[in-house]
Amino acid sequence: MKTIIEPFRIKSVEPIRMTTPEERRDLLKQAEYNLFKLHSDDVLIDLLTDSGTSAMSSQQWSALMAGDECYAGSPSFYRFEAAVRDLMDFKHIIPTHQGRAAEAILFSILGGEGKYIPSNTHFDTTRGNIENSGAEATDLVIAEGKDPALIHPFKGNMDLDKLEGYLGEHGDKVPCVMLTITNNAGGGQPVSLENIRSTAALAKRFGKPFIIDGCRFAENAWFIQQREEGQGKRSIKEIVRDCFALADGMTMSAKKDAFANIGGWLALNDDELAEKCRARLIMTEGFPTYGGLAGRDLDAIAQGLTEIVDENYLRYRIRTNEYIGERLDALGVPVVKPAGGHAVFIDARRWLSHIAPLQYPGQAVACALYEQGGIRGCEIGTVMFGRAPDGTEKPAAMDLVRLAIPRRVYTQSHADYMVEVFEELSAIKDTLPGYRITKEPKMLRHFTASFKPLSEVG
Repeated sequence: MKTIIEPFRIKSVEPIRMTTPEERRDLLKQAEYNLFKLHSDDVLIDLLTDSGTSAMSSQQWSALMAGDECYAGSPSFYRFEAAVRDLMDFKHIIPTHQGRAAEAILFSILGGEGKYIPSNTHFDTTRGNIENSGAEATDLVIAEGKDPALIHPFKGNMDLDKLEGYLGEHGDKVPCVMLTITNNAGGGQPVSLENIRSTAALAKRFGKPFIIDGCRFAENAWFIQQREEGQGKRSIKEIVRDCFALADGMTMSAKKDAFANIGGWLALNDDELAEKCRARLIMTEGFPTYGGLAGRDLDAIAQGLTEIVDENYLRYRIRTNEYIGERLDALGVPVVKPAGGHAVFIDARRWLSHIAPLQYPGQAVACALYEQGGIRGCEIGTVMFGRAPDGTEKPAAMDLVRLAIPRRVYTQSHADYMVEVFEELSAIKDTLPGYRITKEPKMLRHFTASFKPLSEVG
């Protein structure tokens, strides 16, 4: 059979408030053209993020009732710890309320003025936490990863030659080497097991801890199984364990590939570093056996980790993105190819070629999607990455719009509706205006900045 059905039944539903284009035009203006500022009940299909937006399973809801809310030594923690260690066998597993908290703790210790931290591509909060410490975050993805239209099986790979040169140049100023799987900012593109091994080997040769940002580890493992020579007959769980056996530590948002609505962790093998991180955790998050989470959330994560490695689910998950990408490609809407693991990425710079990068074509596409069809996406481009710590601005490597698909939430008809909205936008895309920023914070501006269409600028 060619049709890949959702490998689950739906037993609870949530109504969507239907709105008109006229209503959405007013709502967008009230939100100062920043989609983060919209009320979620004014959104028909919410693709802003796949983080924390998953539908939990009946088993996860059941697990909530087993949650133990003791301050220290809760059995919920030990169930959580065992579930993490079953996939990622690190010595120290430190819970946090979400992934960026793990990053903040790690870089408060490893970061600092004069430090340099490489990755394939740092995502927004990772970069923000590194730069907030005074360190410099550097992206070293392969050249193929910067070409949205190019077909390559592992466009998220680290450029090993550049990494070797970087480590040689900066020496003791590099406190660790990072690798994000999958590469979110690069279009949700995977990293091969061979590249993970080679990156780990380079880090070891230069005496650097190797840290994996593992938010979408199961999706990355699926791509390895499907695309990498010699991996096709191995289970997802085996591949996941191999990936993390190469690392000295990891940061994780459980709001992605653990089906949880909140939570994360920092895992490490180094005793001294773990002790420092736990001390920081107590100051900012909570005691090391709850880390800012309720016991019920720890139990929900533990159950979610057993579900994410199901191959039937992963097949459906990846095929959903492929289907949407294929339909958009047939319409002439340029998308990042091949389809990523958690999202469909629109190449806004190419689609709206009449809008210069510093007029934010990604923001133009995102706003038009909402106005036309009530779809909320996220700009991943010059708005997100264009402002440097010294205040200068330059175009990002790509101007993309991410349509992040929440796990187990939307159906086939939602996907078809999305495609229809793009079909309508295709007819008017050349009339869409660029934008300017009227107000922005010094860091992570995309979350709270205010915009105005250039068509309204007098």
